[in-house]
Amino acid sequence: MRVQIVDPSAQTPPYDRSLAAALARAGAEVELVTSHFVHGPAPALDGFEVSESFYRRSSRLPSNTFRRRALGLAEHVPGMLRHRRLAAGADVVHYQWLTIPALDAHLLPAGPARVMTAHGFLRAAEGGPDAAPALGRMDAVVTLSEFGAKQLRSAGVDPDRVHVIPHGAFDYLTKLPDERPLPPELEGAEGPVILSFGLIRPYKGNDVLLRAFAELEGAELWIVGRPLGVDVAELARLAGAARGKVRMLPRFVADAEVPAIMRRADIVTLPYRGADQSGVLYTALAFGKPIVASAVGGFGEVIQGHGAGRLVPPGDPDALAAALRELLGQPEERARLGEAARAAAEGPYSWDSVARRTLDLYRRLRDAR
Repeated sequence: MRVQIVDPSAQTPPYDRSLAAALARAGAEVELVTSHFVHGPAPALDGFEVSESFYRRSSRLPSNTFRRRALGLAEHVPGMLRHRRLAAGADVVHYQWLTIPALDAHLLPAGPARVMTAHGFLRAAEGGPDAAPALGRMDAVVTLSEFGAKQLRSAGVDPDRVHVIPHGAFDYLTKLPDERPLPPELEGAEGPVILSFGLIRPYKGNDVLLRAFAELEGAELWIVGRPLGVDVAELARLAGAARGKVRMLPRFVADAEVPAIMRRADIVTLPYRGADQSGVLYTALAFGKPIVASAVGGFGEVIQGHGAGRLVPPGDPDALAAALRELLGQPEERARLGEAARAAAEGPYSWDSVARRTLDLYRRLRDAR
C-alpha cells in the first residue's frame, strides 16, 4: 500500500508525522509531502519519507510577511501541478489541508484514491479558507469526531463518504530524547498550576479563562503559546486583575519544551468558544492530565466519554471557575481523571489504533478502484 500524506503549508506537523509513522508501522509505504516548517524542527519520527516539495522558497522566509505571502502565491500552482505528477504512483493520497481549496480542487491527481481529513472545516467561519469545494472531489472524508461528521452531512457531504477516525494522542512527546527544562519564565511555581497551551487565538477563549481565574486563589495560571490575532494588551490587563499569579509565555514552544511544561501542570484547560477537536487535548491525554474544557465540538466525546475531565458551557467564566475550583481542592480526583486520560491515550486514541482504522479505509477505497 503506497500512501501519500499531503499537507502543503505544514499546518499540522505533529499530526501529519504521527499518522505517517503509525501507518508505516502498520506496513504501509508512506511519503509525507509538505513544506518547510518555519517555526522550528518538526517531530523527528521514523519509518516514512518526507518530501518538502511545496513552497520551496517561500517557506524558508519569516512567517506573516508580505514577501512570504507573495512568493507563496507565485509558487502555489506550480507546486500543486508538481504534486499531481508525483502522486500518480500512489494508491491513496490523503490530504490534511489544502491552501486554496476552491482552486486546488481542480488540480488534484486523477489516479489514486483521494481522502481528506476535514481539520479546517470550521475555519471559514473564522475567515479561513472554505474547504467545501475540495471535499466534494474526495472519495472519502475523514472527520475526527461524531460532531464533525454531523456537520459534514448537514453541509451536504455524501454521508457514505464520511468516516469518523479519531485524533491520536501525542505520546511521542512523552519520550523525547532531548527534553528541555522548564523555561526560566515558568520556574518556581509552588502550588497547583492551571495550563492553557497552544496558539493563542480569539476562539480559544483565554479572555474567558482569565475572568474565571480572577475568582480563584491558591494556584497559578500559565498561558503558553504564540499569539495570533488577539489583543495581548487586553489579556495582560485581565491577568493583572487576577488574585493569583498569571504567567504568560507568548511565543512558539518547541517540542523539546513541551514535556516539562505539561508535567508541571496540574490541570489543562481548553476554554474554547468553538472547535471540532484540538491537538492540545490529545497532548494532555498523552501526559495523563485532568482536563477542564468547553462543551464544544467533539470535546465531550473524549472527555465525558472517557471520564478524563470536566465540561463547562463555552463563554461562561463562572462555570469555568467553579470546575477549576473543584479540581484544585481535590487532588485525588485530579489523579483519577489523569489516569482515565492516560488510559484513553493508550487505548482508542493510540496512533496504532488510528492507523489500523485508517488503513482499513484505504484498502476499501483501493479495492473499489
